[in-house]
Amino acid sequence: MASKEQWKQSDPIQSEDARSRLDVWPLDKYNTVLLNEVHPLNYENPSDPLPLYDLVVIGAGAGGLVSSKQAARRGAKSVMISEYLAGGDCLNVGCVPSKALIRCARAITEVRRYSEFGIDLGTAAPSIQVNFPRIMERLRKLRATIAPADGHGGTTSTGVQVFQGRGRFISSDTIEVDGKVLKFRKAVIATGGRPSLPPVKGLSEAPYTTNERLFNLETLPPRMVILGAGVIALEMAQTFQAFGTDVTVIQRSKRLFASKGGDAEAGELLQKILEEGGVTVLTETATKEVTTISTPEEGDTKTLPLMKVSVSFKDGTEKDLECECLLVATGRLPNVGDLGLEAAGVEYDEKKGVLIDDNACTLGNPNVYAVGDCAAGVPRLTHMSGEMAKVVVQNALFQDDWKISSLVVPAVMYTEPEYATVGLSGEDMAAKAGVEVDVYRAGLEHNDRAILESDNVGFCKIFCLKGTGTIVGATIVAARAGEIINEVTLAMKHNIGLDGIGRNIHAYPTTGEAVMGCGLQFINSKWAKLEH
Repeated sequence: MASKEQWKQSDPIQSEDARSRLDVWPLDKYNTVLLNEVHPLNYENPSDPLPLYDLVVIGAGAGGLVSSKQAARRGAKSVMISEYLAGGDCLNVGCVPSKALIRCARAITEVRRYSEFGIDLGTAAPSIQVNFPRIMERLRKLRATIAPADGHGGTTSTGVQVFQGRGRFISSDTIEVDGKVLKFRKAVIATGGRPSLPPVKGLSEAPYTTNERLFNLETLPPRMVILGAGVIALEMAQTFQAFGTDVTVIQRSKRLFASKGGDAEAGELLQKILEEGGVTVLTETATKEVTTISTPEEGDTKTLPLMKVSVSFKDGTEKDLECECLLVATGRLPNVGDLGLEAAGVEYDEKKGVLIDDNACTLGNPNVYAVGDCAAGVPRLTHMSGEMAKVVVQNALFQDDWKISSLVVPAVMYTEPEYATVGLSGEDMAAKAGVEVDVYRAGLEHNDRAILESDNVGFCKIFCLKGTGTIVGATIVAARAGEIINEVTLAMKHNIGLDGIGRNIHAYPTTGEAVMGCGLQFINSKWAKLEH
């Protein structure tokens, strides 16, 4: 089906609807394109549902899109239910908009280094002017360009029926949406997650923001306080500092990545780089209270609020931090409420998510599966959601036995330099898992490409089972580390040892030679030597 009415640029009634109901603003020409793709106005659902569907999917993020589309392409009668914005967090409030901002921040940082690269702009030192509205307009433009891939039109073109509304189980094999009853052979829960809010006095009443609203900003905040030190927190800390915002990051642990057992050297190095760029990182710091000083009038999206964040340090001293933007990035919660999971017999935990087995099948109902951020015990990453969806289609519709535990999943934080990991990515993590490892490290200080790029701060570490070349994990801190980690991921997936990486010829000069350097260290440790 389709929508007879379109979102229209600057329409005041529609603008308020988009802002209050969908958390999307401003309603400019790019956001109208976005919404017409991912949440058409007055969308008409199919009036005559099929008597039985092979697969019904609740959710329209990466997991929902991949599972419903792939099922349809393979001959299944497939339907997807989208309540909010198709494309989920990744397109709308995650991967896509954040990387658009990060690219602008990188360009600004490069421009500020112009003299280092032999650029002479005259005798008077130029003033670099950051045009924040244009940065945000670029974000909206590029997001709108990508949107059709996730929009309802693109999904229906693959043979999937799309319903817009809230989907709820009403029995073990039936889902209701918009008054329509959908009976299924198999179903997939792909409802994603949402930001969690820490129990801080005054926070819930404050005009804080999360990733769900950050990318709507129309005014650059002079000061930003960030609660949390995970991926979203650190990416946006470095990005907004480059834009000219005074950024403070508050974290409870002693160093970055400590809570998850990440590599200590990586945490210390990235904190040093962030601080050199002007970000203030407060470690071992507790947030005690948030006080709202002023808030904009209802509907005013350009005026910023003012808040005071009270913190206490390890030594017992306290400090008040004022800010116009308080970004809460302290973790995620699964969306498992109001889905009728009890009626379907599906077991779940409100904090962990839908409980699944190694085939991604839910505990309690063998015909219902779960993928992505709403599923318990899996990495909350877009590419994990998509891969889980492939597993589900194969297992649910083709009676296969693909295992979630067989997946090797890399993760990347897109700071400068990037921080990429896979598997057991630190000695603390390995120790916690009871695995003894050998560590092979290649620094970038002697990597020719990194030197020539004036970007030779970082390293590659590969962790192997002690006494062997069996790779169990890696950490890379480098420009484009997210591209480099894929080689290690491939090796782990296909049981290629570190010696295999070392003997693989790498193009010169590339930063990726650091991976080969770790392999050569392993090979050299086993060399036979001539004796005289």
